[in-house]
Amino acid sequence: MLGRLYEKWMFAWETALTTRDTNRIVRPLEWGFDWLGEFAPETAAGVNDLERMIAANEDIVARSDEFFSYKTPTDFRLEERHPLLFPTNVRPETLAEEAEMRRRAATGETPKVEFLRFTSPVASKYPENDVVNARWYPAAASAKKGRPKQAMIVMPQWNADAFSHNALCTLFNRSGISALRLSKPYHDIRRPAELERSDYAVSSNIGRTAAACQQAVVDIRSCLDWLESQGYEDFGVLGTSLGSCYAFIAAAHDPRLKVCAFNHASTNFGDVVWTGQSTRHIRAAFEQAGLSREDVSQVFKAVSPSFYMEKFAAHPKRVLVVHATYDLTFLREFSLEVLASFKKHSVDFVSKVLPCGHYTTGETPYKFLDGWYLGTFVHRAFRKLHSVG
Repeated sequence: MLGRLYEKWMFAWETALTTRDTNRIVRPLEWGFDWLGEFAPETAAGVNDLERMIAANEDIVARSDEFFSYKTPTDFRLEERHPLLFPTNVRPETLAEEAEMRRRAATGETPKVEFLRFTSPVASKYPENDVVNARWYPAAASAKKGRPKQAMIVMPQWNADAFSHNALCTLFNRSGISALRLSKPYHDIRRPAELERSDYAVSSNIGRTAAACQQAVVDIRSCLDWLESQGYEDFGVLGTSLGSCYAFIAAAHDPRLKVCAFNHASTNFGDVVWTGQSTRHIRAAFEQAGLSREDVSQVFKAVSPSFYMEKFAAHPKRVLVVHATYDLTFLREFSLEVLASFKKHSVDFVSKVLPCGHYTTGETPYKFLDGWYLGTFVHRAFRKLHSVG
């Protein structure tokens, strides 16, 4: 009885959090072949756009090492600036918080901090998006004395503001682990001026969504290159929600990532788009165009972790998966599929369960439990790397 009441309360709270933003836009379906470069198949007689896009995704999966390949950037630099919020909602309290941050920055009340900046090896059509941004949290030399230099790359959730997950980075610093808090494509300072939200990262433009994933994965790998140039030897990645998807695919294609923390995980990108509360506006666009759930699943193969599981399992890693019992964005069944697949492929993983939902993970008290799971896992995983040499 109490369990059913708790579930009802949690689902109501989760739904309230996913419906409070009023600036989600239903945009029409765009195939986006122009975003896929050489992976966009030629138009052929008797082949419609849906079939072309399915073929493009199958080609990307088959040649994923090429799709996620890159040349190391040559313009790495550390820039100092005042941190700003870059919110994605238009709630009055959030806009007031942003205005206060800008005022404090203008008067010098807020200290400047360091950001790693470089040109993304994957170019989009938006210049501001193509300059990668990662807030730099170097661990104190005394905290990492006597062991290899270790670093985490942290990727927050879809539509995260610029302060999301910063606390995790300072938590890692206490364990002697440095951190780069990476802004995903189309997020915070990388967001085109025409947008209120980070809509171009995941949208009804299928090709652009795949290209955003390609760019995110390559940006992660480029950050590893910079860290190596700074003398770092052990690397990990933490991703939440969409960031988890990007982190998984990066780890599948880069064996340097030996510690992986997936904060909410799913197998098939299209299934999440179709069933998730936070992507209802995208599903609406696909339904208006006559696409089915199976169609959407097929056209998002290239950005679905399930199709890279063998690559991911090919190199040893220490892995954490956190999922939520009452998740209405990444349904619990999808997270359980991840765990089953890890078992099937003999991945060394730890599973933790939160008694909340996707959005409520960021609320008290669940955010503290989540932070404990993530922080203790990363601390112990890096210690084990060091202990085995």
